[in-house]
Amino acid sequence: MVDRPNFNRTVSRGYAQAQTAEIDAGLRAHMQKVYAYMAGGLGITGGVAYGVFRSAEFAPALFEGIIRNNLILMLVALGVAFFFSFRINAIQASTAKILFWVYAFILGLGLAPIFMLYTGESVARTFFITGGTFAAMSLYGYTTKRDLTGMGNFLLMGVFGIILASLVNIFLGSTGLGFAISVLGVLIFTGLTAYDTQKIKEMYWDADGAEVASKKAVLGAFNLYLDFINLFLMLLRFVGDRR
Repeated sequence: MVDRPNFNRTVSRGYAQAQTAEIDAGLRAHMQKVYAYMAGGLGITGGVAYGVFRSAEFAPALFEGIIRNNLILMLVALGVAFFFSFRINAIQASTAKILFWVYAFILGLGLAPIFMLYTGESVARTFFITGGTFAAMSLYGYTTKRDLTGMGNFLLMGVFGIILASLVNIFLGSTGLGFAISVLGVLIFTGLTAYDTQKIKEMYWDADGAEVASKKAVLGAFNLYLDFINLFLMLLRFVGDRR
C-alpha cells in the first residue's frame, strides 16, 4: 500500500525550515553588526594612537603630556570598561555605543607609546598576524558544535592570573616572567576569541526587541575588541621590532 502523504507533517517540517532560515538570517545580520562595531572601535583606537604619535612633530607638549599621564589614562579606560560591563542592562543602547567609542578613544591615547617602542612596519605586520589569528578562531567559535563554556571559564581565570603576574612583574622587572606572561597571553586570548564568539552567537535570540538586540551587539563587539587588542599586544612582544 502506498503511504499517503502526511500533510500536517509536511507543513510542520516546512514551517520549521522556514523558521530556521529566518533565525540564521537574523543571526548573520547580528554577527555582522557585532563585527562592524568591533571594527569601528579598532579603527578609532588605531587612528587615535597613530595620530597622537604623529603629534610629537607638531605638538610635542601634547604628546609629552599624554605619555606622562599614560597610567591615569589606562585607569580611566579600566573604569569605563567596568562601568560598561556591569551597567549594560541599565543603560540605553545609544549610551552603550557612546561608552564603547569613548573607551576606544581613551585606549588609543594610552596605546600611542607603542609607535615609539616599535617600528611602524612591525606594528603593521603584527596587526595583520593578529587579524588572521582572530578571524580563524572567531570562525571556529561560530561554527564548532563543541561547547566551549568550560574552556572559557578556565581562560577567564587565566586572565586574572595574567593581570596579577603583570602587576608583580612591574616591581620585579623579570624578563623571564614577562616572556611567560606573553606566551600565556597569546594562548588565552586566542582561546577567548573562540569562546566569546560562541557566547555571542548563543546570546542571540530572534525575538529580542531592537533595543536589547542592539545592546547585545555592542557588548559582543566590546568583548571581541578586547580579545583582539590584548592578542595584538601580546604578539607584538614576540614579532615586534623595537626601535
